[in-house]
Amino acid sequence: MVNIINKLRGDKVIWLVVFIMSIISLLVVYSSSGALAYKYKGGNTEFFLFKHGSILLMGLVLMYFIHKTKYTYYSRISQIAIFIAIPLLLYTLIKGVGSGEANRWLSIPGTALTFQTSDFAKLVLIVYVARVLSIKQDHIKDFKTAFLPIVIPIVIICGLILPANFSTSALLFATCFVLMFIGRINIKHLLSLLAIGVLAIAFIVLLIFNFPNAIPRGATWKARIENFTSGDSETNFQAEQAKIAIAIGGVTGKGPGKSTQRNFLPQASSDFIYAIMIEEGGMILGVLVVFLYIIILFRGIRIANKSEKTFGSLLAIGLTFSLVFQAMINMAVATNLFPVTGQPLPLISMGGTSIWFTSISIGIILSVSRETEQEKERGAIEAD
Repeated sequence: MVNIINKLRGDKVIWLVVFIMSIISLLVVYSSSGALAYKYKGGNTEFFLFKHGSILLMGLVLMYFIHKTKYTYYSRISQIAIFIAIPLLLYTLIKGVGSGEANRWLSIPGTALTFQTSDFAKLVLIVYVARVLSIKQDHIKDFKTAFLPIVIPIVIICGLILPANFSTSALLFATCFVLMFIGRINIKHLLSLLAIGVLAIAFIVLLIFNFPNAIPRGATWKARIENFTSGDSETNFQAEQAKIAIAIGGVTGKGPGKSTQRNFLPQASSDFIYAIMIEEGGMILGVLVVFLYIIILFRGIRIANKSEKTFGSLLAIGLTFSLVFQAMINMAVATNLFPVTGQPLPLISMGGTSIWFTSISIGIILSVSRETEQEKERGAIEAD
């Protein structure tokens, strides 16, 4: 593995973390998907292992080719992609597939695959915001020429994601807010936007508690908040089972493949995979995974600081924050610090196209790192 990493360009530490997480993901998904195998595949426990392994492998291939491409190309692509993301989100709300009231996925014609359009929109919006922020730096404090062109797409896309996936919408808004703060948007404009956001959330909470059926998924959001605050074990089934898994795991865990809670947790291989990891690997594995995400955060900030171009810096920091924010929310849900959100654990949870979009994001971060390395090498050659 070390020889392979040495031949790759970009941040070697991030490459190493990705490979470690991929191995952890394969092992934990193989173990946690046992109940699914007996329920849907007649006990063929290898089915989900090979399926997940092939998706991870494809993700690594995507990551490699994305990191080989000059990251400035994605600035141009985002100009077109932002106008594709909006109608896709609209179409998903109307004709998408999902569970219950949440239409989050679109079927890929000719295949059995579906993809979550919010994953695509999230990636596109972060790249687009980084692009506009870098272009508008000369008059970044202006309301009409800088703030409005950035905030309008954010409000539209987050608003379209919100009805089916509140947590993704909130995480995306938070990431864009951080990007705008780093990009030197006028603090008064940011505080006004934050105040509007807080008021909007307060209004939604007030609405769902008094008229839960007035908005899509209002009753679901109300139930999740009530279950979380009440702490009742019967109504908070998933969180209770996750806490049992964590308690059983202790410090050293039960050992690979020995989880019992995987048979009770409905989302053992996806949303609550962190609880299964601790049950089998103990707090040792749990802390290790947190540490790996912190490494990604640190290296992403380092890449942003070293980039000589504003767009590269904002792109790296935005995608890094998005990835790590999502991971921390997932782990907070598994440990019952947050209400259930439905956010997968990046690079580890079993999934399909969500893994590929995560791989593309990391590939772009590595592309920024690779370009910085090449600029440094060219500068050293010119100096000689």
